[in-house]
Amino acid sequence: MRAPDFWSGGSGGIAPLLLSPIAAIYAAATARRVAKPGWQAPVPVICCGNATAGGSGKTVVALDLGQRLSNRGVATHFLTRGYGGKLKGPVLVDPVQHDSQAVGDEALLLAATRPTWVAGDRAAGGQAAVAANAQAIIMDDGLQNPGLVKDLSLLVVDGNYGFGNGRIIPSGPLREPVQAAAARCRAAVLIGEDETGALAMLPPGLPVLRARQVPGPEAELLAGQPVFAFCGIGNPRKFFASLQSAGAVLAGRMAYADHYPFDASDLRELLEQAEALRAIPVTTTKDYVRIPPAFRSRVTVLTVKLEWEQPTAIETLLDPLAQRVPVPA
Repeated sequence: MRAPDFWSGGSGGIAPLLLSPIAAIYAAATARRVAKPGWQAPVPVICCGNATAGGSGKTVVALDLGQRLSNRGVATHFLTRGYGGKLKGPVLVDPVQHDSQAVGDEALLLAATRPTWVAGDRAAGGQAAVAANAQAIIMDDGLQNPGLVKDLSLLVVDGNYGFGNGRIIPSGPLREPVQAAAARCRAAVLIGEDETGALAMLPPGLPVLRARQVPGPEAELLAGQPVFAFCGIGNPRKFFASLQSAGAVLAGRMAYADHYPFDASDLRELLEQAEALRAIPVTTTKDYVRIPPAFRSRVTVLTVKLEWEQPTAIETLLDPLAQRVPVPA
């Protein structure tokens, strides 16, 4: 599903006002849900969440934290809902056996680096991870899910999109008021520049850690080359801008709805357009896992990684959690 244009900012006309009664009900339901007690895991639980529907960079942050804990010798498992997948779990993701239709795209990206659990019931997912000897759990999303008690929650903010028009679903993209989400977080992570004034909506005392997504090594090979970019992510503009900043020539582009399930006909059409433009077809890692395997060798992937403005700040937040990691018997 593609987000309505009025979610992205501005007044949005009369639609947000007409939808405001439903938004009030949605906000109240979310407040009641997050107030419920959850299961306290015997290992540290970190949540990379956000206040908006759609992508904000949570998975990239989760991957970075997973690597940092791994560097400390901590056996870290990921836990995600598996948005877009059919399996409700708890299930340990097997990148060979499972595809995006089974477990969702984010789960496959996470599972490529370390053990990853898909579970609609986060408490059950956390219990499964602990039973499988996880020494720490990183949740990709789940800030509004109370099933598992979090020891450290981070509010991830996309600097390009911010909080959209600042209204609650369906009047806007917010899952809950920004202040309510921020109140349950130890810090905010701003990815990119604050282009929408999102930081002004955060509580004054909330620490803000700044980071940016930088393209992977394949970006050098695309510099100066005509590319045909396509993606189905929450903020396609960020992907297109990343290609341009890497020096690629954007000969064409195509944006689909977030988590779009590409099929063979889609890929044939996309590849035909790229060939007509004599351009290299390029997509994101998140989209790549949703492409039919038969077409993957014909598509270039632009990888990204997180670069922190002050890496010591995130390490400081992890310090007390790493010290609580249980020692194997």
